[in-house]
Amino acid sequence: MKDFESTWRYYRQRIESVLEDKFNSNEGAPTNLIDPMKYVCLDGGKRFRAFLVYACGELAGAEMAQLDAPASAVEMMHAYSLTHDDLPCMDDDDLRRGKPTCHIAYDEATAVLVGDALQTQAFSTISEESDALISPSQRIKMIAELARASGARGMVGGQVLDMEATGCRVDFEHLRLTHELKTGALIKASSMLGGLAGHRHDEVFMKGLEEYAKNIGLAFQIADDILDVTRNSETLGKPAGSDDRMDKATYVTFFGVDESIRQAEHLSNTAIEIIKGLGDNTEVLEQLAYFVVTRSY
Repeated sequence: MKDFESTWRYYRQRIESVLEDKFNSNEGAPTNLIDPMKYVCLDGGKRFRAFLVYACGELAGAEMAQLDAPASAVEMMHAYSLTHDDLPCMDDDDLRRGKPTCHIAYDEATAVLVGDALQTQAFSTISEESDALISPSQRIKMIAELARASGARGMVGGQVLDMEATGCRVDFEHLRLTHELKTGALIKASSMLGGLAGHRHDEVFMKGLEEYAKNIGLAFQIADDILDVTRNSETLGKPAGSDDRMDKATYVTFFGVDESIRQAEHLSNTAIEIIKGLGDNTEVLEQLAYFVVTRSY
């Protein structure tokens, strides 16, 4: 049985090293673009999405070297989304991962371009991987999965719904779909990319990974809604109370803190039962589902 904390530490150290190498390989790119790309993507964050790629990939029988490219790609895509979400024309936040957001540390134009560059490098990281560990067909499937999760049917669509709901009264279905697209889509893609890198591509296994990720993705966002009203900015590494400040609909505004906790725990427990059915070495992914709803940041 793997130790959860040591596994998380190993995955984080590995992805930091991989990301550093990816950015350093941008020969010929302007330094005043690469430096802020490193600023927003390195030395920060839980690396939750990379964890999913590595853990689901290992469960699918993939080698760690096969998982570095998709793990770094999802982290780049996530960093791009945060950089753009923080802009004054979006959520207008000035703190992210415990330090000034990109447009504060640099400027707005740089933040826009950094996000653009991170998004394109995410795709090139998968498509241009030089080794033969990931087949062309696997790469195409990974790129398609990441594209779906990142575009109009994923994060971008979710951000539009989130903006529509700011300062407006929306129904619960609108909130559920916002969370599913804005947060859940990339979390689901992280699990699927891990699975696609491995050898277990049967429908039952891949569907199980998808359902596991859907449940922890929604639980993750509900936990974020709860933390926004129960923790301070120093603990979160980003502005606390921002949902309330922007008058956004959240699970807490619909159900209150206690019921939101209950729903998140139910989703976590459901995810644990799903992942248990996919193999004998699922302890790390079970513990991850538990962490999602018990974390303090």
